[in-house]
Amino acid sequence: MTEAAKKETLNKFEKFKAEKDGLAVKDELEHFAAISWEAIDETDRDHRLKWVGLFFRPVTPGKFMMRMRIPNGVVTSHQMRVLGEVVQRYGDDGNADITTRQNIQLRGIRIEDFPDIFSRFRAAGLTSVQSGMDNVRNITGDPVAGLDADELFDTRELVCQVQDMITNNGEGNPEFTNLPRKFNIAITGGRDNSVHAEINDLAFIPGFKNDTFGFNVIVGGFFSAKRCDAAVPLNAWIPPEDVVAVCRVVLEIFRDSGLRANRQKSRLMWLIDEWGIEKFRTEVEKKLGKELQPAAEKDEIDWEKRDHVGVFRQKQAGLNYVGLHIPVGRLYAQDMFEIARLAEVYGDSEIRLTVEQNLIIPNIPDSRLDAFLAEPLLQRFSISPETLTRGLVSCTGAQFCNFALIETKNRALGMIKALESELHFTRPVRIHWTGCPNSCGQPQVADIGLMGTKVRKNGKAVEGVDIYMGGKVGKDAHLGTCVTKGIPCEDLQPVLRDLLIEHFAAQPKQEAISAR
Repeated sequence: MTEAAKKETLNKFEKFKAEKDGLAVKDELEHFAAISWEAIDETDRDHRLKWVGLFFRPVTPGKFMMRMRIPNGVVTSHQMRVLGEVVQRYGDDGNADITTRQNIQLRGIRIEDFPDIFSRFRAAGLTSVQSGMDNVRNITGDPVAGLDADELFDTRELVCQVQDMITNNGEGNPEFTNLPRKFNIAITGGRDNSVHAEINDLAFIPGFKNDTFGFNVIVGGFFSAKRCDAAVPLNAWIPPEDVVAVCRVVLEIFRDSGLRANRQKSRLMWLIDEWGIEKFRTEVEKKLGKELQPAAEKDEIDWEKRDHVGVFRQKQAGLNYVGLHIPVGRLYAQDMFEIARLAEVYGDSEIRLTVEQNLIIPNIPDSRLDAFLAEPLLQRFSISPETLTRGLVSCTGAQFCNFALIETKNRALGMIKALESELHFTRPVRIHWTGCPNSCGQPQVADIGLMGTKVRKNGKAVEGVDIYMGGKVGKDAHLGTCVTKGIPCEDLQPVLRDLLIEHFAAQPKQEAISAR
């Protein structure tokens, strides 16, 4: 087939990537800032800007979302303050969301401010490069790495090394800017699978061989509108010093051999299906230049999942970390400034993000703990939220995302508060909302997952959900399945009430009082 013929068979995304690398727009930001957003080439505006972390949103025309890279979810108080200053500039339109990948997304960004924002980020050691489209997403690691007395490995440095390899130290790396599709990596060194390893394209899970620590490797986990799969074992165990090299090799294989014709069938698992896991493993060995050791007989994920909300002793004597619950991960500028202040006054200026959209302030001395817990901000960002509120996760929803079919965050908060007023709970329940089948809210890992859809009621199209149940995180993690389709959102509350009573031992509050 001629090169011209090959080009004709490419889908539109592969065509525009072949015409111009997405990272090329990094050098055009000054030009874009000088013209109106309407004047930018449509492909640059709608697609290529995602290579530098800028997302055009038709639901908020002229205002962009900006996705950061926060490796292992670790951010300093200075960086949080810089992010807050960016958000503050945009008034009511500006806010930030903690994501399910320990990351931060900023909203309301205007194109004329791009160059100044990027300059501020560079000075603060922040980057948004290669955070969208066909790139590796934020790399997740244990949120209490280096703090947890029971951890097996501190993931922070290794996660940063992987990010630096992929992004050329945050400046952008053309080697990995043209993957067939997006790619997720997670590294866990704790016992409770706090990164949800099984939903990543590539993940490293702690295990021992001959009393030596290393990682079992799993591959192929992903969510999409077409298909959702948990990662499968590669039957490989590697020492920590090989993690960066294995990440590079797997990405090169995916880049060079991944399927590109149909974007609904382009994630890594589709290549593994076509090749078989043995051929895939052999290709990894070839590129790595050595044989892989068979996986450790068992991994060390033997704890139930923790959410890190509350007060916890650190392995460092006399220090504590405190997990704050951030309702559906939404922050405003003043929240960000106050969080930065608390981290400086009571801790050592460090802040951690979690995949549950919450945050942790570590290194608080015993002598300062009571004063910290008395801070007014903890009235809103609680260390002991109500049961359903504590386990609530939500994607952005239709307020800011053009892919979302329903509004999620505000609706989720309202419905959860109403259910908590009706019911008494004796056990945690994790409820995840996602606005569309792209599953950013990860309903498949929840006790109850709600995926946005459009349904018909009384002859009209209305916002609705498909209900998933049975997802499990932590030890023996597995994905849930869809149990009910097409429930209108306006009819959802009594349906959830019945599910909570039938499957999660919730009791109507009057009955619970009578039973005491």
